[in-house]
Parts: sequence; structure tokens; C-alpha cells
Amino acid sequence: MEAPATPPSNPPAAAAAQSIKVAAICGSLRKGSCNRGLIRAAIEISNNSINGMIIEYIDISSLPFLNTDLEIDGTYPPEVEAFREKIRQSDSILFASPEYNYSVSGPLKNAIDWGSRPPNVWADKAAALVTAAGDSGGTRQQYHIRQIGVFLDLHFINKPEFFLHRPLAPPQKCDKDGNLIDDEIREKLKEVLLSLYSFTLRLKGKI
Repeated sequence: MEAPATPPSNPPAAAAAQSIKVAAICGSLRKGSCNRGLIRAAIEISNNSINGMIIEYIDISSLPFLNTDLEIDGTYPPEVEAFREKIRQSDSILFASPEYNYSVSGPLKNAIDWGSRPPNVWADKAAALVTAAGDSGGTRQQYHIRQIGVFLDLHFINKPEFFLHRPLAPPQKCDKDGNLIDDEIREKLKEVLLSLYSFTLRLKGKI
């Protein structure tokens, strides 16, 4: 199913009463990460201006490196089971991640791989990508995640795309703690969330 070509400025009237749960995952483990700041901003935006969208930040820092020796009789380590259950219960996914060496960050790839173990908890969910990185803004790793998503059976929104270039360079988009401080970027982030909201409901057959 294709995502909307352009995001709606507001949720459709038919969707206004529908609620969705969004699992937000940050590919950086740094406390001051601007990508983590994007998730905080997304939570604020959804709480204040997108009725029906509930975003929960899912911490991946405690996940062990993927090792199938840790799988015992179809079960996983407690941290992995808890993570997988959060993803299973969600309706859609918001990924916010830096770009490492032109590709996906190690922590995020590890989380993705744990979620893909049988049964794959990512399947048939809508997803969106936002990135804060250097000169590229994270374009390369976004497209790598989209490729991975083909196997995972994730359905990414196509528009709008969100690449935050050099967020700490003047004029700064994020402060020293990673908080998003640019109102124009915040509006672009809201557009992504609105698109994700509408596409999630479409995918679930609710609009």
C-alpha cells in the first residue's frame, strides 16, 4: 500500500476519533543526541496537537547483542521479550537515528534484528523515518533502513521526507542537550507525524 503523496494538514475528520500507538526508537544511545530530541519533540507535538496519536519512546540501550544462543525453547532474554512486546503492541513505528559510516547505527540494527526473530514483530506496521546527522542529514542510512524494511514487511510513508542537516552547526537546530529548538523544523516534524497517523489508519482499514 502506498503512503499519501502529500501529508494532510490535519487528521481526516473520519480519523479524528481513532487512536494509534506509535513506538519511537532512537538509533543513538547518547543522552544529548539530537535524534533523541526529535523523539521528545514528536511526543510533545502529538500530545498537544494530534488527537489520537500516542507516542512512546522505547529504550534499546539494554538489548544484548543478537546471539541466537540466547534463544531458549522459543523464548528470548527478558530485555528482548519486553522490547518485542512493545513493538508487537504498537500500531506503527517512528525511527529517529544518526548515520554511521553511510549506514544504519549499530544499536538500531541490533534492535531491528531482535524484532525480526520469529515471529517477526515488525510485520504489517506503518513506519516513518527522521534523521539528524552531518552534511547528508542521514539520507544514506534512511534508504538502507527502507531496504531492510522490505524483508521486515514494514510499510514506510514516502512523503514527507525528513533530513536534519548539521543540527548543531550555526544556526543551531538543537541545543547542547539535544532538544529541538527550531520552530520551522518542528513544523516539518509535525507533517511527518500527520502523514504517519493517516497512513497507519489507512493500513489498518480504519479510514
